[in-house]
Amino acid sequence: MDDALALIEKHREIPAFVPQGEPFDARACMADKSVFSIPVTMTIPFAVALEDAMSRAAADVGFRYTVWETQGGMDSYIQGVDQAMSQGYDLVDLAGGLNPVVIGPQLMQAREAGLTITTTHLYDETQKQADIVDASAKVPFSTVGDILAAWAFIQTDGAPNVLIIGSDDVLPTTPFVESIQASLTEYCPDCAQQYLNVPLAEWGTRIQSGVQSALLSNPDINFIIPIYDSMSQFVTPALRIAGADVPIASFNGTPFVLDMVREGTVQMVIGESLGWAGYAAVDVQMRQLCGLPVPDDLGIPLVIFDESNIETVGVPANFDDGYGDAHIAGFRELWMLD
Repeated sequence: MDDALALIEKHREIPAFVPQGEPFDARACMADKSVFSIPVTMTIPFAVALEDAMSRAAADVGFRYTVWETQGGMDSYIQGVDQAMSQGYDLVDLAGGLNPVVIGPQLMQAREAGLTITTTHLYDETQKQADIVDASAKVPFSTVGDILAAWAFIQTDGAPNVLIIGSDDVLPTTPFVESIQASLTEYCPDCAQQYLNVPLAEWGTRIQSGVQSALLSNPDINFIIPIYDSMSQFVTPALRIAGADVPIASFNGTPFVLDMVREGTVQMVIGESLGWAGYAAVDVQMRQLCGLPVPDDLGIPLVIFDESNIETVGVPANFDDGYGDAHIAGFRELWMLD
């Protein structure tokens, strides 16, 4: 219990900026370079906020940065890579969960044409990137799993009976879920846990029914962890129908879910600053293009939001409030812009 409490307290603080590499003259290095970013889709607020942050960072440095306004789909991704090659970009970044393997032949062609390939917010820090990728801005999904397990352990007074909901078709899901399961087992070897796998495209049709079935077969469930917080909107109707008062904790910091924390329908969300993540991703891209050592992960802070501090995220909530703004001055100094 002491270990779990210490881990939680560590992630309640407004973060300080910690550089992930040595300072460098980004403006001079990037003067003649350009980046073409292909998001998984611009139909979801998460991807839009991440791309907006990367665009702001690139504008601060002063290099050409283009976002491919895709609505998702193989044809659109392939067209994006073709566009980057035909217009002479130096780097193609796949952002927000776009798996490079799905367009492997096109990316291989781009590399042969001299383009650098990076990914942003796709891999867990424990995962190996695809061979066609030069550098990756990774996310500590496994660490998030440890925090969620600690929270569930504390909130159930050391006796968690947990339903974990994930999507095996989303690349970082496996290490994410495994970290939750391993941490729960370490805290409480005899405590119950079960896993519900719902493919991303079926969240709206299968999460609610899956949760209802789980509660029916195991009415002793006392905590639910939908690993991606947008899943929560499909969990809460199942709880209402079942008449069950089961706490929910999750990860990402999506604004409408943070508002659910304020309303009391979600107990806790581990948030990540997408503004910070966008600047950190551009740092990775620039270091790769400039021939500098690339950080192992984004180095973004993870902040716990619950009833005690939810007002700090804005009313209504947004992607940037609640984390402070230390990263802006921090990256400007790191890039020698001031």
